[in-house]
Amino acid sequence: MNHRVILKDKHRIIVKVGTALITQEDGRINLLRIEKMARVISNLISAGKEVILVTSGAVGAGMGIMKLEKKPTGIIEKQALASIGQAALLRMYETFFNEYDQVIGQVLLTRDGIENETRRTNARNTINRLLEMNVIPVINENDAVSTAEIEFGDNDMLAARVAELISADLLIILTNTDGVYTSNPHKNSDAKQVSTVMEAKKDLKNIVAEGASDVGSGGMQSKIRAAEICRKNNIDVVIAEGSDADVLFDILAGKKQGTHFVSKSTGIKSAL
Repeated sequence: MNHRVILKDKHRIIVKVGTALITQEDGRINLLRIEKMARVISNLISAGKEVILVTSGAVGAGMGIMKLEKKPTGIIEKQALASIGQAALLRMYETFFNEYDQVIGQVLLTRDGIENETRRTNARNTINRLLEMNVIPVINENDAVSTAEIEFGDNDMLAARVAELISADLLIILTNTDGVYTSNPHKNSDAKQVSTVMEAKKDLKNIVAEGASDVGSGGMQSKIRAAEICRKNNIDVVIAEGSDADVLFDILAGKKQGTHFVSKSTGIKSAL
């Protein structure tokens, strides 16, 4: 059964970009990838899609600017790097999206901004209004002030909660691995890709998902958790390798890319 054909009809789409995709090995921002991402997203919007961008990379960008080789472990140091990197990151997004006549609006969130009812309503209204104004919401966790009590933990979870908040149709998580594998494909050549997930507890029960990169905070486990939250809220999720932003076109054309977590509503439509 081809569930992916339904992805062609998805309208409100969240694209989550991981740190490893938009920063180079030394932590500096990868301008070529951000430029390509801006071009592809602009094309999708011109085709009538609504796109919300959830971006990691603030701390990684700050590391590059300050010429640090290792991510610090102290919360204050990470918050300071996030403050430095966030400005640079948004400046790059703004520069490249402007080339395609697209305006962006920054939205910084913490967990209490989603869980507190008043702030939750305000966040939803702001994002919806930006979309009505044809402005691309660029969302990140407010790492410069976030603490353990109010942080999401990683931007995969942030993307899932935002998807739920604004009733998105599809969350695309772009990373450096082409979806979920039976084991780490970077270490095991026998690893097999899992193309479709109907229920993670059953379909991924024998999967061992490993942790994060040196610059990122989320590993495959966090992506699977985020995908299951969305799937249970009738939001499809695709986890795919995103070094080439053209993968977004393929996913929305119903082509086989990465791992597709099929929502209940998509499963029903596919069966009709």
